[in-house]
Amino acid sequence: MKSTRLLAKFLHPYRHLVVIAPLLMLLEVMMDLMQPRMVQRIVDEGIARLDLGVVVQTGLLMVALALIGACGGISNGIAAETAVQGFGADLREALFRKIQSLSFGNLDRLGTGHLITNLTNDVAQLQEALLMLLRILVRAPLLLLGSLVMAIVTGPQLAFIPLILLPMELLAMVWVIRRTTPLYTLVQERLDGLNKVVQENLAGIRVVKSFVRAPHEEARFGRVNDDLMMRAIQAARTVAAMPSFLLLTMNLGIIGVLWFGGWFVKGGSMRLGQIIAFVDYLLTTLFSLMMVSQLVVQLARAEASAQRLQEVFLAEPEVVDRPDARPIERLQGQIAFENVTFGYGRKDEAPVLKEITFRVEPGQTVAILGSTGAGKSSLAGLIPRFYDATAGRVSVDGMDVRELSQADLRRKIGFVLQETVLFSGTIRDNIRYGRPEATDEEVIAAAKLAQAHDFIMALPDGYDTVLGQRGVNLSGGQKQRIAIARALLVNPTILILDDSTSAVDMETEARIWRALTSLRQQNTNGMAAPRTCLVIAQRIGSVMSADKILVLEDGRIVAEGTHEELLASSPLYRAIYRSQLDGGVMEHA
Repeated sequence: MKSTRLLAKFLHPYRHLVVIAPLLMLLEVMMDLMQPRMVQRIVDEGIARLDLGVVVQTGLLMVALALIGACGGISNGIAAETAVQGFGADLREALFRKIQSLSFGNLDRLGTGHLITNLTNDVAQLQEALLMLLRILVRAPLLLLGSLVMAIVTGPQLAFIPLILLPMELLAMVWVIRRTTPLYTLVQERLDGLNKVVQENLAGIRVVKSFVRAPHEEARFGRVNDDLMMRAIQAARTVAAMPSFLLLTMNLGIIGVLWFGGWFVKGGSMRLGQIIAFVDYLLTTLFSLMMVSQLVVQLARAEASAQRLQEVFLAEPEVVDRPDARPIERLQGQIAFENVTFGYGRKDEAPVLKEITFRVEPGQTVAILGSTGAGKSSLAGLIPRFYDATAGRVSVDGMDVRELSQADLRRKIGFVLQETVLFSGTIRDNIRYGRPEATDEEVIAAAKLAQAHDFIMALPDGYDTVLGQRGVNLSGGQKQRIAIARALLVNPTILILDDSTSAVDMETEARIWRALTSLRQQNTNGMAAPRTCLVIAQRIGSVMSADKILVLEDGRIVAEGTHEELLASSPLYRAIYRSQLDGGVMEHA
């Protein structure tokens, strides 16, 4: 079972607790098994003979045994919880590290909702199963076998009753296991869908409210919530049959003991204390089997979760360094695409980029324009190896990016993503996210270049202003400028701006470009100039001065040249240019 392998791997550091916990539970079980015999002695030797001394002596012994058993049970609980919490923490940490190692393609396929469920609910299911194993796996079987043996020893004439009932209950347990494991897998999958809807809704709550789409989102959530409920009910309905069946067999057993035991007592072959003790042992046997059934159900849920976790642990990153990956000390900033074709690997989908060929020399600024879905962001993502080209070659300074160390390559590239992502914390910490060791002077210099310094200083706490989740207390343009400052602070050789000034007003955008141009001409405030800039832009006005402009359409480069050259040669570029001059808005990726 996958759950067994995962448990064994992550329990290894806590193996001493895993050994101690069952031994402590064994102590409690032994004390519990002694209690019915003590009751039998009180009834048959104390009460029947009117011997108060036997009653008092045996009663005190029962109290002592109960206290010893309680100490064993409490100690078992402490050891088990310590092991379980450590196991869960290690498992979550390993899972989080694995997720960090995966490539963009892996993350696209697994999905955020799935991974959130993995880190929370799936790990919790395994923790619950482990806790039950350490608490019940020893207690239930030992009580089951011990009470069964003691029942036979106490009343051999009635031994046939539990021997008839137990096989019936075992068959019911096997049926439940086979039915519930696939059902709980479906429950976890529906929980993925629920998490996905919740995450999307909370991330886009302002969009929902601005478009008055709360009823739509409520209905959408209701559908996935109802689907989850129906799957959970289907699984719970199957599980619910087990306790009822066990109670039925338990009651039938008690009736059988009283019926046949009464005849044996009347015939003189058994005593009343034996009947009481036998009933106690029978109840213990059947209750133990009920505990085993609960453990089995939890293991079925854990197995479903383990399969999903195993899927993540077994996932191999699609983009990996070669064993002989070349380290990078310095880059000049040359970029070349040679007949590059790229697709996301999804079935029945055409490539996003088709036979892309172009070259960017060190020190050049190259702009990429195109309609939505033309492949602009996909093209930019191939340079730092977020994805690998399906065919063709992407190179920097003449070196195929697949031959380079990913970490070294990305340290030389400043990338401002299309969707601005900021983290909870101060503005200062967000700007130096890529260089935690950066000085305050360097942070301020980067912010000034990104035209962010003035608005930051206008905030009550300046650079120490604490941002809400995803920078919610900043405007879109302010967040974009902080993201640009973050990219500049790493002193990149290559700077890639993926539509990163779309929320900035034209005047501020012009100041950003003038600052970058000045930076490229001289070393300013200790900031090294990016040698090469690749810009995905929405507004033609911001890139007209670029050394080269590429126009993408349906994954292909349909035009290439300077602004003046494209106005003269490209009907598509002229159409875009005129639409913006006329006040239209170009569709952007």
